[in-house]
Amino acid sequence: MTDTSDESVFDQLPGDLMMWILIVSELLVFGAGLAAFLAVRITDPAGFAAAQDHLHRAGAGVNTVVLVTSGYLAARAVQAIESGRIAAARYNLAAAAALGLVFLVVKAAEYAEKAAQVIGTDTHAFFTFYYLLTGFHAAHVVAGIVILGLVAAFPKTGNAHTGVAFWHMVDLVWVLLFPVIYLLR
Repeated sequence: MTDTSDESVFDQLPGDLMMWILIVSELLVFGAGLAAFLAVRITDPAGFAAAQDHLHRAGAGVNTVVLVTSGYLAARAVQAIESGRIAAARYNLAAAAALGLVFLVVKAAEYAEKAAQVIGTDTHAFFTFYYLLTGFHAAHVVAGIVILGLVAAFPKTGNAHTGVAFWHMVDLVWVLLFPVIYLLR
């Protein structure tokens, strides 16, 4: 039996403590952005609803499935690394990263359509928040794809736990953004 009396709750987190600090700080930033979005929405619910009608809920729904599936594949990669199946881990990481790219392509198509309609950040407060929150999230998707690539290049258990924790944060943020921006009326 091992003595765990000197172990803190932080020692039990998978991956690196610094990544968890980053994840919590990023969740707080996105949470503040969503809170501000909802606070401003209260002042103009009809304007926000009308602006929201310009979004593609189906595309955003597809992107939700894409990111949740990529999170599942990333979790499978961790299990594969832990059991020494490096080729399987790399396959799952590549598939998770590829789905991240699919997410970005769908998001870019949505942005392109808004640009064609001359809908920008100054069109309405809704779009200021829409571009800010979804753009910041897209930047995190790009960072997550790079991190998944690094985990594939250096497939160690600690790297996998750390990198996949970040990817799950990206998934979680989208699961919060999707209903608030695309569905909430």
